[in-house]
Amino acid sequence: MRRLLVSFVVFVLLASGCLQKEEVKEMNLKVTSVFGEDEFIPSKYTCEGLDINPPLKLEGLSEKAVSIAIIVDDPDAPIGTFVHWVAWNIPPVEEIPEGIPKKGIIESPIHIVQGRNDFGRIGYNGPCPPRGHGIHHYHFKVYVLDTELNLKPGASKEDLEKAMKGHIIQYGELVGLYERK
Repeated sequence: MRRLLVSFVVFVLLASGCLQKEEVKEMNLKVTSVFGEDEFIPSKYTCEGLDINPPLKLEGLSEKAVSIAIIVDDPDAPIGTFVHWVAWNIPPVEEIPEGIPKKGIIESPIHIVQGRNDFGRIGYNGPCPPRGHGIHHYHFKVYVLDTELNLKPGASKEDLEKAMKGHIIQYGELVGLYERK
């Protein structure tokens, strides 16, 4: 099932122009966290907890990596896909720690530039689906790039996707679940 999902994501990235055909060969980045694929995200990382980003571990990072970008979104939101985190210019590290401060440019615990999410805020805001709306799927998408991006803090998901076009050398994704009852 995971291989089918990754194939579908590659197809969508190719169709949207965010990914070039020559980049497809390195779509083998493994992304893990404190929750597994299609498992529930601990409430600590949601609006019902501390509302901090979970740690993300990256395995198989390319030696060609210059920077990392992250998009976290929820395609199950009643208003359409809802963006929870947009971040870029992360150095090629094997772990993005939990609790990244919610500011445009961060130097510690790692360097990171963050955009505006669909809550209208800078940084990560976790799952917070409407009560009774059922289980939502949160896609933690990690892009390995061959460059750093010239985007200002507060940029949108669309700005990031446009800036990444032609620079993605690896991709990995982790899907977590959350439901508010």
